[in-house]
Amino acid sequence: MTTSNVEHPRSAEHPRVVSRAEWLAARKALLAKEKELTRYRDAANAERRRLPMVRIDKEYIFDGPDDKVRLLDLFEGRRQLIVYHLFHAGRVARSERLPSRWRQDVSYLLDLRSRNRSGGRHVQLP
Repeated sequence: MTTSNVEHPRSAEHPRVVSRAEWLAARKALLAKEKELTRYRDAANAERRRLPMVRIDKEYIFDGPDDKVRLLDLFEGRRQLIVYHLFHAGRVARSERLPSRWRQDVSYLLDLRSRNRSGGRHVQLP
């Protein structure tokens, strides 16, 4: 097996070297784009928070750690439920195999109770 077609970070071409003034101009242009993106993301997040809600009339039942639980029980009396739903196609669901960004995001679930939220993970195995 050859890896000649695979680009490695060590062999990737470096950006060109420029003067500090040219770098600063490029950095300011990028910063303006980043700020625009942040404003857009903030507006989209605000719009998502204003979305209307839907009443759930169906009685959903889940397998809990000890027994069956209803959807309402997953809230544990809190106002909001946040669930990470992850599928693994034919692989064992082990935390060291999960993307690091997902593991970092899940770490905040420990702090949810202070915000009147419950959280959990759902991993779908074949």
